[in-house]
Amino acid sequence: MTEIVQGFPSTFTHGYQLNVINILRQAVRSYGRQEIVACHPAGRTRTTYAATYARVQRLANALQGLGAAVGDRIGVLDWNSLRHFETYYGIPGYGAVLLLLNIRLAPPDLGYVINHAGARLVFVDETLLPIAEAVAPACPGVQGWVILTDRGLADITTKLHPVYSYEELLAAAAPVYRWPVMDENSACSACYTTGTTGRPKGVYYSHRSTYLHAMAIAQAGELNLRECYYQLVPMFHAMGWGTPYAAVAAGAKFVLPGMYNIFDLGSLAEPLVSEKVTVTAGAPALLMPMLEYIRKLERKPDLSGARFLCGASEPSLALMQGFMELTGAEVIHAYGATETSPLVSGNRLLPWLAQELSPAAQWDLKRKQGLPVVGLDVKVVDPLGRRLPHDGQSAGEILIRGPWITGAYHDAPGAETGFTENGYWRSGDAGTIDAHGYIKVTDRVKDVIKSGGEWISSVDMENAIMSHPAVLEAAVAGVPHPKWEERPVALVVLRPEYAGRVDQQAIVEHLSAAFAKWQLPDAVIFVEAIPKTSVGKFNKKAIRQEYRELYTAPA
Repeated sequence: MTEIVQGFPSTFTHGYQLNVINILRQAVRSYGRQEIVACHPAGRTRTTYAATYARVQRLANALQGLGAAVGDRIGVLDWNSLRHFETYYGIPGYGAVLLLLNIRLAPPDLGYVINHAGARLVFVDETLLPIAEAVAPACPGVQGWVILTDRGLADITTKLHPVYSYEELLAAAAPVYRWPVMDENSACSACYTTGTTGRPKGVYYSHRSTYLHAMAIAQAGELNLRECYYQLVPMFHAMGWGTPYAAVAAGAKFVLPGMYNIFDLGSLAEPLVSEKVTVTAGAPALLMPMLEYIRKLERKPDLSGARFLCGASEPSLALMQGFMELTGAEVIHAYGATETSPLVSGNRLLPWLAQELSPAAQWDLKRKQGLPVVGLDVKVVDPLGRRLPHDGQSAGEILIRGPWITGAYHDAPGAETGFTENGYWRSGDAGTIDAHGYIKVTDRVKDVIKSGGEWISSVDMENAIMSHPAVLEAAVAGVPHPKWEERPVALVVLRPEYAGRVDQQAIVEHLSAAFAKWQLPDAVIFVEAIPKTSVGKFNKKAIRQEYRELYTAPA
C-alpha cells in the first residue's frame, strides 16, 4: 500500500462523520420548499424536500417497529418512484444497508443477490409482485415483504408472507426520529454487478464514499438550486448514478419518472419540457430511442442549455449531434462503473481547446470519456503493470483508485485479482490518456478484437457505423477465424425507413474512410435487435456465442 506521511497536526474536528442522511437534513434546512415531482399513471404528485423528510423519519420508525437492526441488509425492488427515493435516505439513515435490486435480472440471479447479501426485509412495488413471488421460495432468509402500494393489503392477492403495507407502516409510525451517528465507513447501500460472466458481485458503498461521490457529481454536473434534475437512470443501478444524493445536496428540483419503459417514450419525454428539466442522465440505450421519438415530432422541444450526462457505454456522435441539432441539449459523455460509485470522468471542453480545435475536432473530442474528476487517481498500464505515457496512443488497462472506488467485492473469494496491491481497481477497460488528460476507452480488454497480431477497437467501429444516416444501432464483436485468430462481425439495426435499402457493401464503404482495409468486417449482419445486458449494454458474450462458427464452419 502507499505510505501515508503524518504531517503537523491540524486543529480541525476529525470525528465528524459523513452520513448520507445529513445530505437530506441539511437540504431541508436550506431548501425545504424545493419541489420533488413524482410521475405516475394517475398523474403527478408534487411535494417538497421538507414533506419528504417527514415521511423518511416515519420510515425509520417503521423499520424499528419491524425489528430491523443496524447493519441489516434491506432490499428494494421498485421503479423510480417517490417511495424508492424515500428508502434512499430512510434505510441508510436508520443504519441499515439499502440493497438495490435490479428488476431486469433473471430470477436465479436476483435470488442469488438477495441470499448472498443476507437480506432480512424486501420492499417491493405492487406491480413487481410477480418478480418477488418468483424468487421468494429460494430466499428463506427474508423475514418480511413490504409492499409499496396505495391500496390496502386486503385488496392485494400475493403468495408472499408475511407482508406489510408501506403506507400503513408510515401512517402508524411516530413522526420524529433521532438519527444515529454512523461510522462513516459503515456500508450504507449495496449494488451487485451485472456482468455477462459469472455470478453478480457485491459492491458495498460506505456513507463516506457516497457523501464524497455526491459532492463530486454535483460539481461535475454543475448542479445548483436553480436546476431541475430528471432521474432517468434506473435507481436500482449503482445508486441511480449518485444523483438522488447529488441533486439534493445541490438543492435542485427533482423529478421522478415513475414506472417507464422505452415503448412509452411520449410520457417519458414530456416532463423534459413541462417541468423545465435542465439536467438528466441516461445510457445510450435509453437516449437513442428518445432521440428517435423526438426526431419524428412535428414540433421539436426546445431544450437549449439542458445537459444530458451519458454513461454505461460510449454515446455515438450521431446521438450527441442529433440532440444538439434537434433540441439544443448537450450530451456530456461520462465514465464509470458499479465499482466506482460510478463517476470517474466527464467530458467538458477545456476553454483553450475550444479556441484551438476546429468544430469537427471538438466533436471528435466529445467521444472521449473525459477528464477524471477531482479526487481520483487514474492511470493506464501495460500487461506488466507499468504506467503508460499520456500520448493518446499508448493503450493499456485503465486502473482507478480513490475515496469512492471499491477496494474489494463482498464475500467473493477469487475476486482479489481485480485489484492491485496498492489499491487500484482493475477496470477491465482498455484505453488511452492524451496529453490534455482526456481518457479514451478503446474497448473492454476482453472485447478487443485480436486479428493477425493487431488490435481492432470494436467501440470505435460501432460508433463509425452508427454515424451512417441509415443506422440506428450497431454492435461489433470478434469471433474465431482459422487464419487471423479473430475477425470482426458487425450487427446492424437500420432505421425503419431504410430497411432493405442498405447492404453490407454500403456499410463497409462507409467504414473505409476511418479504418484500414484489413480492419474492415468480413460480415455485416442486419438484425431487428441487438442482444443487451440488464443495464442496456451490448451483450458481446451473447454475440460471440451466437456467431462463433461464422468464419470457421464449413462453407
